[in-house]
Amino acid sequence: MKVKAYALTAMVALTSNIAIANQPVVVNQAITEKEALAAQQAWCSALININATYEKEGITAAKALAEQVIDSAYAYQMGAVLFKPTLTVNPQTFRPTRAGALSYFVGNDPSFPQDTGFALKGWKKCEPVNAAIFLDGNSAITMGKVHFTDKAGKITTVDKTWGYVKDDAGNLRINLHHSSLEYQSK
Repeated sequence: MKVKAYALTAMVALTSNIAIANQPVVVNQAITEKEALAAQQAWCSALININATYEKEGITAAKALAEQVIDSAYAYQMGAVLFKPTLTVNPQTFRPTRAGALSYFVGNDPSFPQDTGFALKGWKKCEPVNAAIFLDGNSAITMGKVHFTDKAGKITTVDKTWGYVKDDAGNLRINLHHSSLEYQSK
């Protein structure tokens, strides 16, 4: 009788643990301004690190790092990302796929012959300056300028909009990235 009681107790404990494991994990999904600002800074740091890795270790190491950055910063594992990079041309202007984003950052992909690798341009500094931040529960949008400084000290400024969502684990992910050179009047 003791063996049967023990087996029943173990079975109840096991099914209780399974029921608990199958319960959805509730994460506070509200995005804060602090999180959005940190995500922008992390993106800039990653861009500088990809370039530094390229200069020290070559394209293979830079590509591996860019893959890690894309996988941790962007929402490609959640679906298409609305990514319109700065220096792209038709018919490959938009990059809703991970492969398109990777090519934009590090080039070297025959499927995207125009890409030379935006992250490989010698950037030494990256500064976001927001015009506005829109927070709406589990999503956020930032819009403003990003100043990129190259190794010669030349500054390139782009207009940039980032959209963010949180994944199921509560990690901020970029689901919208629109960037273009500033308009220059004549």
